[in-house]
Amino acid sequence: MSSNELAAERISMSRHDVTQLEVAVLVPCYNEEHAIAKVVADFRAALPTATVCVYDNNSTDGTVAAAKQAGAVVRRESHQGKGYVVRRMFNDIEADIYVLVDGDATYDAQSAPAMIDKLIAERLDMVVAIRVEREESAYRPGHRTGNRLLSGIVAHIFGRAFTDILSGYRVFSRRFVKSFPILSGGFEIETELTVHALELELPVGEVATPYYSRPAGSASKLSTWRDGFRILWTVLKLYRAERPLSLFGAFGLALIIMSIGLAIPLIITYVQEGVVPRLPTAVLSTGLMLLAFLSIACGLILDTVTRGRREAKLIAYLALRAPGEERRRS
Repeated sequence: MSSNELAAERISMSRHDVTQLEVAVLVPCYNEEHAIAKVVADFRAALPTATVCVYDNNSTDGTVAAAKQAGAVVRRESHQGKGYVVRRMFNDIEADIYVLVDGDATYDAQSAPAMIDKLIAERLDMVVAIRVEREESAYRPGHRTGNRLLSGIVAHIFGRAFTDILSGYRVFSRRFVKSFPILSGGFEIETELTVHALELELPVGEVATPYYSRPAGSASKLSTWRDGFRILWTVLKLYRAERPLSLFGAFGLALIIMSIGLAIPLIITYVQEGVVPRLPTAVLSTGLMLLAFLSIACGLILDTVTRGRREAKLIAYLALRAPGEERRRS
């Protein structure tokens, strides 16, 4: 059998599996009355057997009424912030496959079946939509630049990254969703999802999808600078939590270099004259060396703790089966 025939057979099998699986479309929403009805209608058409769940985050406009009228299951999360909403959705909803998408009608619903097919056919845990703008106004230059910068930072820290780490359109397996400990409360959630997958080296993939401008009357809730700094701070905190030995080891090495740099003139003077003329400098050099060893020791201890946390996450992840396995074995 040729490679093309094998690929076609895998896709055919995955599409058959989708009909046997529960698919939930999760839509976090805040003041999207101009867009939410289209999002619900488009995903109900693209995934007829899926349940579309809209979680309202204290909207003050007609978002809830529009979502209900379009046929979505509407629930509410009172804690303000996208991360809180995603946490609530992941906790509440029981399904085999989860489609997470923003409620601003900028993502292409017709791409969802292909993303689900890829998830099942390749036995992945997350498929991320790579945004390919169809209109010049769809993707603001500041957001594009920030996305590339953050993608580069994540790739440098974790060794690899996604093309579009801030994409709000993703498909997940059940075992990813139910083993993911969400900590962030705002728009940093996409970064946290990405880092979780990279940290545990989970099987993931990407699919290029069209990206459109917002409907007339709709406005973005994302602040380029404020949320950009919050996302960058999240990356740094995750680096501290997941790569403590690298971080504290780098601090320790820098302190060692500073200490030696201060000590060399003192040692030369002592060898030549037998005295230490700058006692404060000698004390400073000694203190920096002690801090260097303390920093490295902290890194070693925290690295052991991090390994334990990573093992606990993997145990929770491995306790659940891949998409379709539950139904085939039941």
